Amino acid sequence: MLGSLAHVVRHHLAALRMLLVFTVILGIAYPLAVTGIAQGLFPHQANGSMIKDSGRPVASALIGQNFNLPLRKGQTTPAPDPKWFQPRPSAAGKAGYDPTSSGASNLGPNNATLIKTIAQRRAAVAAFDGVRPSSVPVDAVTASGSGLDPDISPAYAYEQVNRVAKARGLDPAAVRKLVAAHVSGRQLGFLGQDSVNVVRLNHDLAALQQR
Repeated sequence: MLGSLAHVVRHHLAALRMLLVFTVILGIAYPLAVTGIAQGLFPHQANGSMIKDSGRPVASALIGQNFNLPLRKGQTTPAPDPKWFQPRPSAAGKAGYDPTSSGASNLGPNNATLIKTIAQRRAAVAAFDGVRPSSVPVDAVTASGSGLDPDISPAYAYEQVNRVAKARGLDPAAVRKLVAAHVSGRQLGFLGQDSVNVVRLNHDLAALQQR
């Protein structure tokens, strides 16, 4: 009886020691090591890829945001601001680009609601940018899988150049040059597609306006 009890106690003590060892290794040492390496080698990315204005964080380059006019009386949703490059639609939260509500619409390509929504978006984007509906890029009317993607296609960015330049009184060539400077190639040369980060683009657009 006593021998059996001692055997059980030894097993429990061994399990407790293993728990303490792995808690120290995986719960303390490993997180501290990863955090230290990240802060030492990639401090910008480790701290959220923040975009700063006069040293003050104003946005994250990893999360898209809306660039709308103030909500007017009687409106249920704010209108897009013509002075800014617009992101793709977002299905994350009612206001869009809510990092606490990341996700897609989960509607299939043959869903009647999605087809109607895309048609409405295409007509709205075409009218807003002053182009033909057939020339509106697909990312201008469809949300990303996360609902937080800050990137749009170069085609959608270039489509907006004339509208942004006119609204700001800028030379379209200067705005087009700014877009070209923000075109990023495929990751590792073969993953994904060329893209333009709208948050970074609009941040530098504001700086261009001030010069």
